[in-house]
Amino acid sequence: MIRIDALWLCSQPQDMRAGADRLLTAVVNTLGEARAHHGYLFANARASRIKLLVHDGFGVWCATRRLHAGRFVWHAGEPGSAAPALQLSAQQFEVLNPRTALAAPG
Repeated sequence: MIRIDALWLCSQPQDMRAGADRLLTAVVNTLGEARAHHGYLFANARASRIKLLVHDGFGVWCATRRLHAGRFVWHAGEPGSAAPALQLSAQQFEVLNPRTALAAPG
């Protein structure tokens, strides 16, 4: 089990051909460092794909999710004041998983 203590949404669109090394460079350029047990989410410009990069203390893991229809909607914030990265709660992250969202009671 990979432990994730904090999740960050990196708001700049990324080329989804980018591998773990290039995404790790984007994390360092955005946040100053990649911290162990933190996850970093990236989306492409069309917001139809996301990649999750997780630093586990020994190396990095990279996972991809692609939507066949629709797109992810990110909070854009005020023009000129958008943070380069936003911390997500576990509940906000779970919404990205359609199976979890559908299975939620309510």
